[in-house]
Amino acid sequence: MMSGKFLSHKHLAYSPQQIHTTLSMDNFQLPQVLIHPVWVLVVASLLCSFIPASTHSTAPLNCYDTTRVCESFIAYKLQSTDTLSRVQSLFDVTSADLTSDQISDVKARYVFVKKNCGCFPAKHQYLTNTTYTVTNNDGFLAPMLERAYDGLAQLPNTSRIAHTGAVVAVNLLCGCSNNVWNYLMSYVLQDKDTLSSIASVFGVSVQDIETVNNITDPNFLLTGKVYYIPLNTVPGVPYHKEEEMVPTPSPAAVPSKEFVKHTKNRLLLGWILGLIGIALFLILIAVLIYALRNKFVCFQQEKTSRSNRAGQAVEKYHFHCTINSQMFLRSCFCCYGVKNGPIDSTNKEPTVTKDLMARDFNTEKPIVFTYKEVLAATNHFKDSELLGKGAFGSVYYGILQDQEVAIKRMKATKTKEFQVEMKVLCKVHHTNLVELIGYAATSDELFLVYEYAHNSSVSSRLHDPLSKGYAPLSWNTRVQIALDAAKGLEYIHEHTNPHYVHRDIKTSNILLDNNFRAKISDFGLAKLVGKTGEGEASVTRVGTFGYLAPEYLRDGQATTKSDVYAFGVVLFELISGKEPIAKNKGLVPATPERRSLVSIMLSVLRSSPSSTLMNSLKECIDRNLMDLYPHDCVYK
Repeated sequence: MMSGKFLSHKHLAYSPQQIHTTLSMDNFQLPQVLIHPVWVLVVASLLCSFIPASTHSTAPLNCYDTTRVCESFIAYKLQSTDTLSRVQSLFDVTSADLTSDQISDVKARYVFVKKNCGCFPAKHQYLTNTTYTVTNNDGFLAPMLERAYDGLAQLPNTSRIAHTGAVVAVNLLCGCSNNVWNYLMSYVLQDKDTLSSIASVFGVSVQDIETVNNITDPNFLLTGKVYYIPLNTVPGVPYHKEEEMVPTPSPAAVPSKEFVKHTKNRLLLGWILGLIGIALFLILIAVLIYALRNKFVCFQQEKTSRSNRAGQAVEKYHFHCTINSQMFLRSCFCCYGVKNGPIDSTNKEPTVTKDLMARDFNTEKPIVFTYKEVLAATNHFKDSELLGKGAFGSVYYGILQDQEVAIKRMKATKTKEFQVEMKVLCKVHHTNLVELIGYAATSDELFLVYEYAHNSSVSSRLHDPLSKGYAPLSWNTRVQIALDAAKGLEYIHEHTNPHYVHRDIKTSNILLDNNFRAKISDFGLAKLVGKTGEGEASVTRVGTFGYLAPEYLRDGQATTKSDVYAFGVVLFELISGKEPIAKNKGLVPATPERRSLVSIMLSVLRSSPSSTLMNSLKECIDRNLMDLYPHDCVYK
């Protein structure tokens, strides 16, 4: 058998005489000594040695019925460091979904993973979903996934670098049988495999394997390529929780010398833990000294400011640290509040920012960056750093003070929105609200600096994700996004003083961090409300069409209920994958009818009286979920 590495003499289809004739055609004459059959075979062997040994660019099985979902299996070859929990994490399964090829006391070489396989609508290919958590920064993402899944994953077409802790959506190769066999199993061809050996191991016929994989020449197989094995029964034997991937027998009784050694090890461990405790205590003392020292520096700055600005605005300095969503200190700095009073005209801040701070901020201010810092962080606002555009400005990726940030660039005419967002985010801090780090300003531009959301917005991940190179969001991820957004809304509605309404809740304003946890952003339209949750009536309606509550459109009064209505639209989007204003085929083909997602979903819900009678509702559920969701939860 050939594994794609070498071609032996028996695989050459021409005789030495034919080769001699071919090489002599068209007046192209070689020396007779080089045309000798032995030399020809040597040259052929050398040329064939350049054929790559393996390939991992396996083409998935094509499909046409995008509603098709079936049970399939994936044969995963165990590595020396694999444990049960690692395999479960790699494939997002429980131990009940695993079987192994372990026979009596022989260690298992393969684990067979049961996964639901479906036809991806955008690609018309059989694939299944899982997630991979990056444990260490090991270079580019594609090679990392190739090593982790040993050729079973469809590698992303990207040059992204994998960051430690990032959760990456992965597509795995799988297949569904056309009602001929019960299951198809994805299997990566190994070095010494032949069709006969594979058929013998799994109890199938060579002809069946050739039929499924369209193999015309059984002597030419590619090592490292995924082949699909047709099965009528579940492969392997059940895998029990108490078993280990690599079992290590323990001795029945510990000899006395070993017992003494064990006791010494325990004493050594005690010493190590004691030293670690002392080291942590000393670090805590050092942090406290650092904080007290900086507080003293801030006090000295305040004292100097008071003596130098007699009769002018009094500034109060205090030490402050911002904290990111992973609860690590981001940066510490002196910030100050400005009381109403005369403003020093020699202040180097641009007039627009100076006036805003003097009039509206009697609490802490965020970090002030210079325009040069912002310019350098964004590579002079290079197009490749552009993350997106909105009604109030453009957002760029940047690195400021060794941390990743998102920088919103606004015209000075957007002073009101700039002011509102600064006022809200300087007072409001919550893990499900985007964190404001600082700002910068010039005479004609304003800049807001936020924490960076590594996984973009919910909108970009939800609407046609495959065309953007993203894997579809799983049902569990969508539920977590909804919970996170609800917590953020509840916080600004109930737990801030004063209370706020956002007035522009939508999927493009809900960002996802590197763990796919949601954060509400863009507070440029936020408005104060009273204890009743109602704000003043406004002549101008603001927000995004499709998310606006009917009562807000009618009377212009922004309330917490307006945000809750918009949040309901977000829930419909998470379930359906559709945009808030859907396009349906109208009476005239050239002019499609535009209909709100709310009206579509409500009419469907009225025709689905219970979770057991929800056929019409299924038509509206995102096909990218591939029926991998609990029906009763969707109905609720």
